[in-house]
Amino acid sequence: MRLVTWNCNGRLRDKVSAIKQLDADVYIIQECEDPERVSKQSTGYNNFCSNCAWTGEDKNKGLGVFSQYKLRKRQNELDDSFGQRTLKWFLPLDIDDGLSIVGVWAHRAGGGEFRYIGQFYKYLKNNLPELTHSIIIGDFNSNAIWDHKRSGGGHSTCVRILKDVGIESVYHRLRNEQHGKEVISTFFLQRNPDKPYHIDYVFSPLELIDRTLELRIETFDRWKHLSDHVPLL
Repeated sequence: MRLVTWNCNGRLRDKVSAIKQLDADVYIIQECEDPERVSKQSTGYNNFCSNCAWTGEDKNKGLGVFSQYKLRKRQNELDDSFGQRTLKWFLPLDIDDGLSIVGVWAHRAGGGEFRYIGQFYKYLKNNLPELTHSIIIGDFNSNAIWDHKRSGGGHSTCVRILKDVGIESVYHRLRNEQHGKEVISTFFLQRNPDKPYHIDYVFSPLELIDRTLELRIETFDRWKHLSDHVPLL
């Protein structure tokens, strides 16, 4: 099975043909529009969305998972509450071949410590026992280089929490690199090749990484006309 995660930078309906060339079984796409509210004239997008799950507030930019396999939402089994608010954005799903994933777009919702990776930190605190057999995949808007900006619940804290239950970043495990010292980038600020960052991740149980998983990160030159992020496969 091939999984792809990609922040499409909006207007996925105009980029479907490009992402479909990666021939994935499951696509986890950030900043994509709500399939239920896209013009019915967008035939290619409507076909792409024939089996999908989506969450978000802005109809033009949310988190979607698209697959040829049956998807079962686990939303009611996991806790995305945050006081009177909701953590943004997470899609816990079972794929019909037995794989469990959590699609992620760590959002700026909340303030201070609870922006971006702070959303994921709270999600882990709410749900860690239920996540130990899941692949957690998406745009986390985070890197260890920004740990100093947080008093707690930052990137390295989340990495440690996951490692303690046998879940690690596929990229870092396979390449034996440290968080914050990545050689390959996944995001280019303002589509500038001189402003690279590594902020998209696939976290997986170790038994899957060591037994079966491979990872490829697409090149910026191929995708820069479509997005400031590149796909991870």
